[in-house]
Amino acid sequence: MPKSKKDALEYHEKGRPGKIEVVPTKSVATQRDLALAYSPGVAEPCLAIHSNPNDAFKYTARGNLVGVVSNGTAVLGLGNIGPLAAKPVMEGKGVLFKRFAGIDVFDLEVASENPADVIRFCELLEPTVGGINLEDIAAPACFEIEEALSKNLDIPVFHDDQHGTAIITAAALINAVEIVEKKIEQVRVVFNGAGASALSTAKHLLRIGVPLDNILICDSKGIIHDGREDLSRYKAVFAAKTSKRTLEDVMVDADVCIGLSVKGAITKEMVVSMAPKPIIFSLANPDPEILPEEVLEVRDDAIIATGRSDYPNQVNNVLGFPFIFRGALDVRAKGINEEMMLAATSALAELAREQVPDTVRGAYEGSEMSFGKEYLIPKPFDHRVLFHVAPAVAKAAIETGVARVTLDIDQYVDRLRASLGPGREVMRWMTTRARRNPAKIVFPEGHNDNIILAAVQMAEDGICTPILLGRPPRVQEKADLLGVDLKGVETVYAAECTEKRYDFAQTLFERRARRGLTLTEAQWNLYKPIYFAASMLEAGEADAMVAGIEANYAETLRPALEVVGRASGVSKVSGFYMLAFPGKELLFFADTTVNIDPDAETLCDIALQTAGFVQDLGIRPRVAMVSFSNFASSTHEESRRMAQAVDMVRESNPELEIDGEMQADTAIDGIKLSEVYPFTHLSGPANVLVFSRLSAANVAYKLLDQLGGADVIGPVLLGMEKPVHILQRGCAVQDILNLATIASVDWQARNKHI
Repeated sequence: MPKSKKDALEYHEKGRPGKIEVVPTKSVATQRDLALAYSPGVAEPCLAIHSNPNDAFKYTARGNLVGVVSNGTAVLGLGNIGPLAAKPVMEGKGVLFKRFAGIDVFDLEVASENPADVIRFCELLEPTVGGINLEDIAAPACFEIEEALSKNLDIPVFHDDQHGTAIITAAALINAVEIVEKKIEQVRVVFNGAGASALSTAKHLLRIGVPLDNILICDSKGIIHDGREDLSRYKAVFAAKTSKRTLEDVMVDADVCIGLSVKGAITKEMVVSMAPKPIIFSLANPDPEILPEEVLEVRDDAIIATGRSDYPNQVNNVLGFPFIFRGALDVRAKGINEEMMLAATSALAELAREQVPDTVRGAYEGSEMSFGKEYLIPKPFDHRVLFHVAPAVAKAAIETGVARVTLDIDQYVDRLRASLGPGREVMRWMTTRARRNPAKIVFPEGHNDNIILAAVQMAEDGICTPILLGRPPRVQEKADLLGVDLKGVETVYAAECTEKRYDFAQTLFERRARRGLTLTEAQWNLYKPIYFAASMLEAGEADAMVAGIEANYAETLRPALEVVGRASGVSKVSGFYMLAFPGKELLFFADTTVNIDPDAETLCDIALQTAGFVQDLGIRPRVAMVSFSNFASSTHEESRRMAQAVDMVRESNPELEIDGEMQADTAIDGIKLSEVYPFTHLSGPANVLVFSRLSAANVAYKLLDQLGGADVIGPVLLGMEKPVHILQRGCAVQDILNLATIASVDWQARNKHI
């Protein structure tokens, strides 16, 4: 919450005033660019669109552009403050669209309270935008405006004050009803407030199964009943046949109370009168009808939600509108219908029941993050909402015939995951490759919580067949506590595999007998999960091994080298990280994990290994040997060593693009390479950077991770006889998923015949 009025005003004033700007998506750096962006080049897309109007989605930003339209007659809790004063809110709406769903926005404030004017304005706006989000327009005009536009326009129109609240509230109610072990078709629901959001929410509850006779609504004049003659047609739908006339009357034995009104409208006495295990959603902002602590003073069995971020169960419209529009825009929907709104509600309710990843927990330190009384709906900063809600909405649009474009929903989910960051884009196509022929991957730390969570996700996504080493009852117990199903996950307990353990020990003894290892020591080692897992890999019972979440890098690498060993012709193994930057080519940094001060021979191995892996990914490697000098500008021993490594690589693989030694900025600057150093062997900027020593590589990738906006993926271990990849100690679930995906792709690349 803002600390003061001064903080809020300074936030909006400092730097560039306001919260949004227009940023070009194409280069306008040269005369040629200008000629393409404007005259004469712009005539070509104009003519194409004139011939085929659908080409507007191909050649302009219309397909990703929403108009946020308001006349300022019902702004937040501020009332009718007019269109100009509403502008900060509409800009804020644009920020949320962009931040959560990547949708661009024009905020458009209309200086008229006449519904006909707003309708006509939006009708004239249709060629500009792909959808219209109506915002902060008072009832009943908002109903009239949305109805007319939904009928007259061929693009999605959505009044968020109505439907956003309805969709999120219904999702929370579905889960709350389940937790209190009641049935949605039997609960009695009381509304306090009969504005746009309340009436729309009541209507949406009918769609999820609440009977009309079980809904009672109270407005400023009392209960909406069939004896009143002052009801609009929108309220008349909910006119109840009842003798009760006050909120106090209808709260008695009510199962659910939904407040969309004003501070203090619900009293403790009303709460006391409700049915057992009452559900109380006091959603007035910024001050709820009754505070959660006031409810808990009189009812310890209540489930509570508010519209505020400082309490559990925040009913926040940002969980809805960005993702609903994302799905609607991506199938070029003609509108947003009931089925699409229901799909959004169901997706949110289902997502709240899933295990919450570390990346979300980290943004909400101290919050309860598992399905229950204090976690009915996902948090606003849960990135998973994008690829749960948008596909559900898109699918509903396709199935109900309002979509102009048909999508493969599974591919669409992958595309949305990738849109969350450049690293996810990299992993999207690697995941697609992994799914084609999933590897069997063994994880020696099978009792680790993050490993279990990742293994379940891998099995569900089809990335690999995970094998966890651990005592099955203990692994199952942990899975139960984590709330996940081990379907598709195999568990192996080395201590019970006596015959296999002795066979593995004998093989290890024969391999290491002349290196000081006794048979007894080999047998003892095979009780250790890392040795057993590596032996499974060596024996062909697994295709790859991913390990190291509970040990340092060397402790994991040493047993792998003893059991699996280096690949033929490799003298030293090495490791690299992939760095993904928005809108740029993927970079590979080596060696970041193994060789502290490599000699020329080792640098040659590192370059060849990394380039080979990059080539297996289908990327043409361009290798730069990075140091502090450019092409012998310094005669230091380190620069000579790098230049020597270049010669050795060229001798080993004459077809590989490699050059150096060179400075890092030179390596990635294509213009500098071609103009200042035209003799370079690189056809473009380097995408594989081999550093002169581990400290330089390690520092470089970590600084870019923390300060440079890179998504870092890895580490990837190279030079092993079979796929072995080592996790960073204590890493997150997403890191495990990434490395397992890489391990599966690594195995495929080594076994192209399979």
